[in-house]
Amino acid sequence: MNKKILIITYYFPPSGGSGVQRWLKFVKYLPEFGWEPIVLTVDEKKASYPQIDNSLLSDIPDKIRVEKTNTCEILNFYKHISPEKEIPYGGFSDEQKPSFFKKLTRFIRGNFFLPDPRRGWNKFAYKKACKLIVSENISQVVTTSPPHSTQLIGLKLKKKFPHIQWIADLRDPWTDIHYYKKLYPVKIAAKINEKYERKMIETADKIVVTCRATQDVFLSKSQHVTADKFAVITNGFDEDDFLPVKNNSQEKFTITYIGILYNTQDIQCVLSAFATMKNKDDCRLRFVGHSGIIVSDIEKHNLQAHTEILPQVKHSEAVQLMADSSVLVLLVPDKEESAAFLPGKLFEYLASRRPILCIAPSSHEITRIIAQCDAGKTFSYSDAQNITVWLEEKKKIWEIHKRCEIENKNYLRYSRKEITKELINFIVNSKRATAQWETDNEA
Repeated sequence: MNKKILIITYYFPPSGGSGVQRWLKFVKYLPEFGWEPIVLTVDEKKASYPQIDNSLLSDIPDKIRVEKTNTCEILNFYKHISPEKEIPYGGFSDEQKPSFFKKLTRFIRGNFFLPDPRRGWNKFAYKKACKLIVSENISQVVTTSPPHSTQLIGLKLKKKFPHIQWIADLRDPWTDIHYYKKLYPVKIAAKINEKYERKMIETADKIVVTCRATQDVFLSKSQHVTADKFAVITNGFDEDDFLPVKNNSQEKFTITYIGILYNTQDIQCVLSAFATMKNKDDCRLRFVGHSGIIVSDIEKHNLQAHTEILPQVKHSEAVQLMADSSVLVLLVPDKEESAAFLPGKLFEYLASRRPILCIAPSSHEITRIIAQCDAGKTFSYSDAQNITVWLEEKKKIWEIHKRCEIENKNYLRYSRKEITKELINFIVNSKRATAQWETDNEA
């Protein structure tokens, strides 16, 4: 008989975006290892999702039980009064030059809706979780965030059911996320958020993070926890997602950025490098997703004729666009907090087998992973000259083969099935799970 595990997650299909992928894929592969996941999520008709991707629904196994609840959220009201009539992305940080209205709403969000505006889901999710724990005799509960308000559900459940094993999964930092200060938190709001964060760290039985830097950040928040409570389990890629991908010839040398482009991410060096390439007639810059803030920068470098901006696409289409690229761009925000930021799309970039142009500090974990997989190169934020040289080298390869391809197979260790094994090992055993790439670097 399979062992049941309750997974409490706000983001689940039909929600789109990279944050959905992590637990959608865990749910997909857990049954292969003798676990029966029960998913508790929000009713999509009431949720405040920035993105919708109905195609992801097909990835949920037929036998998986998904329970949905009501919610009450201020962001749905915000959608009606905002000029764009949209749910904001990650802490409003996709806005380059916020108006007074945007600054005001950032301040309200950062000081009056703590830890975040989706806390209105908590009372509904908690009530349903209590019923499921009792009726299904559940002893393992996972809460995954962001939104970090979901971790407060875990706190309440652990208090009511001390016998359960509560695993807190944190895909991103909490008070150290790269856009936190852009919410203008006053001292009392910051203290409240820090209290929630510390309470979660100290109360959860086990904590899962996506990179070592995030672990170090959370460890620094309390003297009452040790590294044994943590597991570094990265995001990954699903091999099934890449089976339908066609290996098309590329009519142009195509440099692609996929995903949300935040104003904390510096694209200037990439644009400068591209602008100085010798022959751009057969070259193209492509931005896929929510990247409206890039328009003025493209005009500044006079690259309109060479740039393609596509709206948000289905996940399957995004994967094909990765394969249809010559080079993939990855940006880590140029902030101190970015050390604890490891974008999930890195691993799908790796699986697409296209060279990665990464802008990040040389000491960042992302640099190690790209080097380990011989999958591209990482440059500093001001190194436009060497980026140009690197792009010219890749273009010469493209001119011969009409594609650029990575041969190294080390990326396979980041398959979702392998990562699910790591997760189960951590849940079942008391010893801390260690990501394979960490072991390699320590050896």
